[in-house]
Amino acid sequence: MYAITIPEAGGPEALVWAEVPDPVPGEGEVLVEVVAAAVNRADLLQRQGFYDPPPGASPYPGLECSGRIAALGPGVSGWSVGDEVCALLSGGGYAEKVAVPAGQLLPVPAGVSLRDAAALPEVTCTVWSNVFMVANLRPGETLLVHGGSSGIGTMAIQLAKAVGAKVAVTAGTREKLDRCAELGADILINYREQDFVEEIAKATDGAGADVILDNMGAKYLDRNVRALAVNGRLAIIGMQGGIKGELNIAMLLNKRAAVSATSLRARPLSEKAAIVAAVREHVWPLVADGHVRPVVDRAVPLAEAGKGHQTLESSDHIGKVLLLAPAATA
Repeated sequence: MYAITIPEAGGPEALVWAEVPDPVPGEGEVLVEVVAAAVNRADLLQRQGFYDPPPGASPYPGLECSGRIAALGPGVSGWSVGDEVCALLSGGGYAEKVAVPAGQLLPVPAGVSLRDAAALPEVTCTVWSNVFMVANLRPGETLLVHGGSSGIGTMAIQLAKAVGAKVAVTAGTREKLDRCAELGADILINYREQDFVEEIAKATDGAGADVILDNMGAKYLDRNVRALAVNGRLAIIGMQGGIKGELNIAMLLNKRAAVSATSLRARPLSEKAAIVAAVREHVWPLVADGHVRPVVDRAVPLAEAGKGHQTLESSDHIGKVLLLAPAATA
């Protein structure tokens, strides 16, 4: 088969389409023939040499994909060859085939094409596990989403609205804020022109945000704590703004607030399987009835994955960027 390899760390040009050995599904795994994969920030970090795959994972980038089951490994039940699926991966999505633990498979939800299903696993698992399983967002509360027009952001808006929460977003252009509003966002903040702490205070009569989903890390840490409501919960899922920040413990104590930070890739298989099962139970029905949908900005051939990386690096997108395997373009 062919896959995107990274012979040396570097820019988008470091991604090389090359012939590699076919993966073989092990105990409890299935082999998926990939139709589409999606680009995530973690893939950019891996390409740059900053985010190695966990032990035992595929060396190729790609944390989610969609496709058809081509073979079943030993001990797999409940799935059949030919089933159309999407999957949460530890790596290997940028390839024609990938071996996936069966617990990380999801059926393609009703109303979504096999291609577009590649845009769902990472964002649904990230948002559900952080906003709902950890931060416990409840109906009537206010969620602030940084990067509201991103793949994660567009999913967080829809899921929060589906459970009856109020949603605030930050984004850097009018076009992106307008798209967030179309998805249901109530409070639109242009981070280039407005202070999100002040805007959240205005919009909530000084109460603040009950939950904040943050992709920036260090750069926003102090302001995020200031923007939290009493009993607020800050969920950090990224470090685009750096890795070291100063935390005002007194403010955190006064607000009786909590800060959590999580990632998906290196979690044990059992934890990832539990998150996938929760997404199938709680999110898939919302997708099937049209309340939630994947937001796809564009799709490029998998062999030209560097173009997808350039799009993410320039932030010239709204929603997800897909990579189409030869099986999808033949």
